[in-house]
Amino acid sequence: MAKKISVGTWAYIWGGYADKPIPLPTVVQRLAELKFDGIEFGAFDPHYGPADYTNREKRLEIKKWLDDHGLSISGIAGAFAGVPALINPNDYLDQVKRQIEICLDMNIPKLRVDTNAPPTGIPGGLDYETCFWRYADVWHRAAEVCGRYGIKLVWEFEPGFYLNKPSEIVRLCYAVNHPNFGVLFDSCHAYMCSVIGSRQLGEKETLPGGVVQLAHMLTGKIGHVHFIDSDGTLHHEETSTHAPFGKGVLDFPAIVKALYDAGYTDEWWPIDLCFWEGALEATPPTKAFMDELVAKYG
Repeated sequence: MAKKISVGTWAYIWGGYADKPIPLPTVVQRLAELKFDGIEFGAFDPHYGPADYTNREKRLEIKKWLDDHGLSISGIAGAFAGVPALINPNDYLDQVKRQIEICLDMNIPKLRVDTNAPPTGIPGGLDYETCFWRYADVWHRAAEVCGRYGIKLVWEFEPGFYLNKPSEIVRLCYAVNHPNFGVLFDSCHAYMCSVIGSRQLGEKETLPGGVVQLAHMLTGKIGHVHFIDSDGTLHHEETSTHAPFGKGVLDFPAIVKALYDAGYTDEWWPIDLCFWEGALEATPPTKAFMDELVAKYG
């Protein structure tokens, strides 16, 4: 069966749309017209933010919009700002449970998390090892809870967040040590972390084999993917620039092969246009590129 293509809805509320977000019904209509298989759901304002998490009626309404337009959901990026995993792990797990409720109502198979801390220093005034193992512990517990409901927990590493060196990414996956936990392997983040070594704390660490080598190092640990190009720059000097296909340097046939070699066989190949100026206009050619990639390799 051919891979399914989705796109993250946060692309239409952030970046160039921050002052005038595109309403979710408009996004859904447009993606259906472009024959997407689904969306990657950003549980953020104004589409569906933390204040809505107890509003079951609203999320069921959104699910009906999607069903009526033939769109499924490949995963959810939930909001954890203000709920630090290292300081208040029980509060963090409560937030995980709130988003599990969203997943169950909307038939969402994966929940995305990140370290929710900048890479400029060790969070919480902790020493490195204490910090590292607290992340491992809370995500082990979260993966256990998610697993009870058939939802996969995936960690998106990126240069904009703490723990972004290749060796740290691999080590943390093994430290969490839960079969229901994996990384979200975003192609542009993988490039910026493994080739450019952006925003790494202390000595820079890169890989001679770049994105392909990082995928191989994560064999058996890749739980989800995002496809998008990289031009080797950062957006506002914070996180990876999510450049539309053809505006960057990535070798997607090689990346696809590496993902297969690393054991990633999931049906979804989502697109991420996060922060791209004019993401809505970039969506049709981006979808066309992914259609061709799926036709050749999916």
